[in-house]
Amino acid sequence: MNDRDESTQKDVAIRLEALKMEHRDLDAAIEALRASVAADQLQLARLKKRKLRLRDEIALLEDIVVPDIIA
Repeated sequence: MNDRDESTQKDVAIRLEALKMEHRDLDAAIEALRASVAADQLQLARLKKRKLRLRDEIALLEDIVVPDIIA
């Protein structure tokens, strides 16, 4: 693996960690919104949709970082 590949892997790993943190933060925000008396259903739906998009992007980046090995 050359320096560029290592740099790209590091960039992907950093992005992956940031996405995971945002995903956790969204989870907390969704729970807080659900707990509120006057929960905004539109905002709740938007947060859930964003969380799903993050999950998909996380899965994609995890596949890049940890490729499938066929033995």
